[in-house]
Amino acid sequence: MSFKNDYLNRVYADVEKRNAGEKEFLQAVYEVLESLEPVVEARPELEKHGVLERLVEPERMIVFRIPWVDDAGKVQVNRGFRVQFNSAIGPYKGGLRLHPSVCASVIKFLGFEQTFKNSLTGLPMGGGKGGSDFDPKGKSDLEIMRFCQSFMTELSKYIGPDTDVPAGDIGVGAREVGYLFGQYKRMKDEFTGVLTGKGLTFGGSLARKQATGYGLLYFTKEMLANLANSDLQDKVVVISGSGNVAIYAAEKAMTYGAKVVAMSDSSGYVYDAEGIDLDLMKQIKEVERARIVEYANRKPGAVFTAGCKGIWTVKCDVALPCATQNEPDEEGAKALVANGVMAVAEGANMPSTPEAIACFQKNGVLFGPAKAANAGGVATSGLEMSQNSMRYSWTFEEVDAKLHQIMIGIFEAALDASKRYGVEGNLVMGANIAGFEKVANAMIAQGVC
Repeated sequence: MSFKNDYLNRVYADVEKRNAGEKEFLQAVYEVLESLEPVVEARPELEKHGVLERLVEPERMIVFRIPWVDDAGKVQVNRGFRVQFNSAIGPYKGGLRLHPSVCASVIKFLGFEQTFKNSLTGLPMGGGKGGSDFDPKGKSDLEIMRFCQSFMTELSKYIGPDTDVPAGDIGVGAREVGYLFGQYKRMKDEFTGVLTGKGLTFGGSLARKQATGYGLLYFTKEMLANLANSDLQDKVVVISGSGNVAIYAAEKAMTYGAKVVAMSDSSGYVYDAEGIDLDLMKQIKEVERARIVEYANRKPGAVFTAGCKGIWTVKCDVALPCATQNEPDEEGAKALVANGVMAVAEGANMPSTPEAIACFQKNGVLFGPAKAANAGGVATSGLEMSQNSMRYSWTFEEVDAKLHQIMIGIFEAALDASKRYGVEGNLVMGANIAGFEKVANAMIAQGVC
């Protein structure tokens, strides 16, 4: 892999050398640098100020031990991470992920992407991310509480409402955020907005749970209207995943008149030709926290298929990958194209492989990249930070209206950047460029730091 620009080649060669074997991080960096080639050619001052060299290196990477005691009285030890990637435009902001796949490479890729995503929202937030290789599945509430308290005991040394504000991500929902916040409050003896995604009784924001899924559909709606003169009415939609993002993406898609026919979890996917019964899906995934096969067991006519990859063979007009990274690969993309998909928008972080993205773009499929399309969650986290600072709460409708406008602004910024650099309609390049330019300009203005 190489670039036409010598500066980009030198920067990426250094990244490969310093981060050998970190495939997720290297993939994320390469994809962004590839988009920035026309910007680097047009702006030689970027090299003079060493912007890219600084941008690809985290400001701070914290790795720590998390000891905790399970219900059998046995001591367990996990590894914790927090990357504080870039603070040029605001305090570090990004979620905490609890999943066995968490490692330095995954956390760095997420923090790097978060820098541009946060920039696109227009809110003053830098990029950060964190988590642990702890697996909350199968753990009791007390085990999760003990783990979260141990995790926060160490993490609390590095975060604060004006320094670094974590949130939830995969494996970290309202329960986990509550335990984390309680431990921070106990240790610091202060009640501050140091975490977002909090419960509504202690500083959380209305619409936060729905935000990423709703925002994804607000972005998709703008993309269809502006680039295809179309809408979501009567469109058939396939959504991978069945967590918060997927469920509320489905909910909003249905309000726009679309029919969602397939959803998934890590065990497989369900297909329901009549359209997913969202109330039943919420009962199974949000209340019972059961596997998605239960949907097929309870809904006549629904079919469960083991394994996740096959979901992309389901015929649809719009596909929304909302599960995890690198799930639609080239094979899945080709299946979607063969079945006539017209638009793909990413609800998860970096869910499509580079080969899949290339396939979509080559075949004229509208493509909304994650850092733009799924920015609704962090945008609403930013709104929660604002409410905490004011000691005030907006209504659901007020937050949702602000979110809607932010997502429209993100789409317009990405489209405008794609036009300015001669790649009109390429929202991957447009989003990367729009997010980058704001951060780069701030970095130059602040000197070498």
